[in-house]
Amino acid sequence: MIEVIQGGVLTSVQDLGRHGVAHLGVPISGALDRQALMLGNLLLGNEPGAAAIEITLGRASFRFLRDGWIALTGADADARLDDQAVWCGWRVPVHAGQQLSLNSPKQGMRSYLCVAGGLDCPLWFGAMATDLSSGMGGLAGRALQPGDKLNWLPGKEINRIAGLRQPEWNTLIRVLPGPQFGLLANNGEALWQQELQLGNDSNRMGLRLQGRPLQKTTELEMASHGVFPGVVQLPPSGQPIILLADAQTTGGYPVIATVIEADLWKLAQARPGQKLQLQQVERADALSASKHWQAYLYQVQLGLGGFK
Repeated sequence: MIEVIQGGVLTSVQDLGRHGVAHLGVPISGALDRQALMLGNLLLGNEPGAAAIEITLGRASFRFLRDGWIALTGADADARLDDQAVWCGWRVPVHAGQQLSLNSPKQGMRSYLCVAGGLDCPLWFGAMATDLSSGMGGLAGRALQPGDKLNWLPGKEINRIAGLRQPEWNTLIRVLPGPQFGLLANNGEALWQQELQLGNDSNRMGLRLQGRPLQKTTELEMASHGVFPGVVQLPPSGQPIILLADAQTTGGYPVIATVIEADLWKLAQARPGQKLQLQQVERADALSASKHWQAYLYQVQLGLGGFK
């Protein structure tokens, strides 16, 4: 088991989320940085979507109640296992009684603590992910608190330390034009020709961007429609909102763009106050980026196959 000593700003159990139940009004939820979660799990011989702990802005600590192996991925929070440094992107052994402490990351927002075997929480609609808005999944559907204990499944045998290189974060976010992109004045030039600052009121539901308000050529009364993580909505204020994993499943604002799947992880690591640059790409570019990521995952699996 793992005992929570300090929960930090927001720490929760997450996997790859719930799929196929949006028609019931159930958000996907799950890890905001899916790439970090998957890489951490592959390091430990887990299924890529095994449940782990998502830690926002560090300042969390845990005690291990049995021996095993762990990996930290995502934002580097200058972690220490007792008095020893733990490198981000590496798997290391832990022993019963040892304590892991994370500081505030210098860059990025979210770190992932993966354990060999994965966490063991009740399944809700096929996933263990915590949905904070509905109180579903994870540990009682809430953020982790001091004194909480999480079950930890048996993992595959691991005999040596190993690490991998994580993707490098940058501010460029590639998007595809959305169904209502044509509503924007001047062919949407204002969307591409300015950097948009991430607002302080951003959360796991969405990122609120701030810049010169985007102008529409006409007002459009829209019926509620399905939405998903990565959708870029345009509310009446003209300040775009990018939906994330905990977002509602329907919305009524125009959808002017969609972030490509390969860049969703960057949104998870963007901090309030940072500026993002949206770049329009073609569908072929989005597919190529997705294939590149899948190929990297395959290479990681092959490479780690010789390092049990």
